[in-house]
Amino acid sequence: MGNKKSKRSRSKKNKTNADQALALDYVRAWVLPVPPPLKPSAADVDGFLPVQATRRGDVLFELHSHSNHSDGFLSPSALVERAHRNGVKVLALTDHDTMAGIPEAVSAASKFGMRIIPGVEISALYNPREVAGAGETVHILAYYGMCGPSRCDELDGMLLNIRDGRYLRAKNMLEKLTTLKVPIKWEHVNKIAGDGVAPGRLHIARAMVEMGYVENLRQAFNKYLGDDGPAYARGSEPFAETVVQLISRTGGFSALAHPWSLKNPDAIIRSLKGAGLNGMEVYRSDGEVNGFSELAEKYGLLKLGGSDFHGRGGKDESDVGTVKLAITTLCCFLKMARSIWSSAMKDILLKFAEEPSAANLGNMLKFGRLTKFAGFSPINNGIHVVDFCLSSWSSNDDIEDVELEEVRLKLAHYAE
Repeated sequence: MGNKKSKRSRSKKNKTNADQALALDYVRAWVLPVPPPLKPSAADVDGFLPVQATRRGDVLFELHSHSNHSDGFLSPSALVERAHRNGVKVLALTDHDTMAGIPEAVSAASKFGMRIIPGVEISALYNPREVAGAGETVHILAYYGMCGPSRCDELDGMLLNIRDGRYLRAKNMLEKLTTLKVPIKWEHVNKIAGDGVAPGRLHIARAMVEMGYVENLRQAFNKYLGDDGPAYARGSEPFAETVVQLISRTGGFSALAHPWSLKNPDAIIRSLKGAGLNGMEVYRSDGEVNGFSELAEKYGLLKLGGSDFHGRGGKDESDVGTVKLAITTLCCFLKMARSIWSSAMKDILLKFAEEPSAANLGNMLKFGRLTKFAGFSPINNGIHVVDFCLSSWSSNDDIEDVELEEVRLKLAHYAE
């Protein structure tokens, strides 16, 4: 009896090991590390929670991070360098409501043999009855392939509208703070946010710390700026279901961010799953959050996670790369995402075939490695556009050869 149990246990373990080995091969084949060795840098002493040593065979993905293009403290280049130091091989830059930092991140990552997943964390509102002034704020992560969104104008329009709303929201919060005898100047907040960056709560919180009204950022949120705080205000966020549908329509993989911050997670997750949600965050640097793994399983969502790194420093913020997802999880993520990205890639190339121009080529390559194409005329080199784009995107993301040939045929007459 004991021998039979032992054999079954060994067989199960062998199958698990085999599955992990296959998953590791698949993930590594996509990551394609190019290892230019960096000079050793000084050890970090800025107080972030430590990154644990990466186990042999791990491929470290960071799927939730922010730069100074939204409310992060580091530039995209500095963020990429820090991620590289921490062993990250694939970094998703997911700034709030903007993808402006992606090109800089891609350029920086090329020096370290890293991959960037173009991402964005979109502010939304869950309001099932669509009652004005009601509802709950929800953040939804969108992950795109290196080709970017297939309908970039549609996504850009939504993000621009949200950012415009953030300016009005910030002004409303400053008015409420003034009423609470915590006056903050608009110029002060704008200076912290930086040129062209839509101000958010974190920028206002930083101004409050600098003015001495609160001791730290956490106190600013707990006392004034949190969702139930007296200075909180809403912007012009679209409905959460609309955001998920747009991500799907533009060739992105959608995931619900930090669901543990929601008041009614079950109802929200159920509604977003119906709209096409692909995954949700379950893991943080301190491990799996109780109850949310079960919710992900209940609604058939992929379990993901990330550090939500902003670069604030201090003991209460985890460093970039502290959430280590299992290799089998990464494999599932890539298989699901690459299927979505391949469809987006094909759509982008076919649309270009309908209206080829240097301007459109530039839009196609804005998140790619090759953004300079001096002397390359899409009109005279139509059939080579496909190969040029795939080289810039570093992958065909499993587009079938027959589909690529379809695009090449549509472009062929430009080479005649």
